[in-house]
Amino acid sequence: MATPSIRYLILPGWQGSPDDHWQSHWQRSLPNAVRVEQRDWQNPRRLDWVAALEQAVAAEPTPAILVAHSLGCITVAHWAAQASPALLARVRGALLVAPADVERPGCPAELRDFAPIPRALLPFPAQLVGSDNDHAASVPRVLELARDWGAETAILAGAGHINVRSGHCRWEQGFAYLYRLQGLIEQQARRRA
Repeated sequence: MATPSIRYLILPGWQGSPDDHWQSHWQRSLPNAVRVEQRDWQNPRRLDWVAALEQAVAAEPTPAILVAHSLGCITVAHWAAQASPALLARVRGALLVAPADVERPGCPAELRDFAPIPRALLPFPAQLVGSDNDHAASVPRVLELARDWGAETAILAGAGHINVRSGHCRWEQGFAYLYRLQGLIEQQARRRA
């Protein structure tokens, strides 16, 4: 039996992902990749961002893998906490890169609408990739979120916020974490069979 194709839903963080960001590169490189567009990248509103993800998942029945960065990771957690079982079933897994701790001291005011961060176990496999020098989330916080969400975790050395500013334009290394996530998805499918 042929396996169904997969859509990759790209979820940028605050201010979007510019053309030279790894998410934009992946969008051009991965088959069936679609960016979840937000109405306002500069002044994010949680309800709007969650609704945009909901619409993207609902747009077609093809199974999806979410590829989120920064505030996009927090959007995934909020969406998963309130989505219908039918739509949750369309998501095979999530790659969560450099989650933004919207509860941290000094968090930009524009992001505070996303607090508190949902702490429930995600209902699909997840791979979380953080950095030991990310200004948006400390290592203990990243590990705490990964534990709460049930995500496999990788902490990169000196990778900053894993964005253009920290030198991650194409971020070919990131595909290894996407492949690892796809392995987790296959393991879960075998356990359910």
